Amino acid sequence: MNKWILTGITAIIAISVPATAQVKKTAPVKNAAQQKPTAVSVTASIARGKILYKEICATCHQADGTGVPRMNPPLIKTKYVLGDKTKLIKVLLLGLNEDVEIEGEYYSNPMPAQAALKDEEIADVLTFVRNNFGNKAAAITPAQVKMVRATIK
Repeated sequence: MNKWILTGITAIIAISVPATAQVKKTAPVKNAAQQKPTAVSVTASIARGKILYKEICATCHQADGTGVPRMNPPLIKTKYVLGDKTKLIKVLLLGLNEDVEIEGEYYSNPMPAQAALKDEEIADVLTFVRNNFGNKAAAITPAQVKMVRATIK
């Protein structure tokens, strides 16, 4: 076929196909652990986490997150809460049986593992803690908890 005829056919096809039918380039789909939660999902997670915190955590860490001196650490603006998500998730999954130093104070009451909680429950309570008591940090997703749980089995 002649080069000019192919060019003409290509132009006719391009003109006759509506813009809505043309293929759009999309960003690659992220895996679930990389996807950012929406504001609505974070708000819902915090609300669920608040209930779990009252049921499970408040006895030791207090309703206001201040903890108990020399026993249970505070959850207010600490590197444990605001820092590495993986490390924080592991604290809930494995518990903590070592002295914890926070701002020159040591806390020595062992924390039992909470591995019986579902991934979503762990994500919810940690998202609540990371966004209350004066804290402001990124949400933790169930997919992130699932990934960490898989590494410790």
